[in-house]
Amino acid sequence: MNRTLVIIKPDGVQRGLVGEILGRLERRGLHFVAAELRSLDEATAARHYAEHVGRDYYDNLVRFITSGPVMVLVVEGPQDTWRVVRTMMGTTNPLDSAPGTIRGDLATVMAQNLIHGSDSAESALREIEIFFPHLDS
Repeated sequence: MNRTLVIIKPDGVQRGLVGEILGRLERRGLHFVAAELRSLDEATAARHYAEHVGRDYYDNLVRFITSGPVMVLVVEGPQDTWRVVRTMMGTTNPLDSAPGTIRGDLATVMAQNLIHGSDSAESALREIEIFFPHLDS
């Protein structure tokens, strides 16, 4: 089995969409290995978004992800689970996301696009280590 990290962002938690999003992942046949509702501090957010340091949107990313509780989870599934999740999420800009995707169906604003999913197998390993350092791989 293969694992990836998913974060339901503050807007998803605030709007009460955690169950909807988790249900979609489960109906796709994915399994949850770890899950926790938590508030992220700036240091953790900075580690998570390290590849975006220096970009004009970096401060907004950190500010938003730390603005309220998030649901952080490790999802397990077939090879390239990260790709399965990313396809289910839809494009970063919800206005460009296809109907049937999480963002296409449930989000309307790029800055508040409900969900994060690792963008590669390497990113998944790095991100899981940030949020669940004691999880067996």
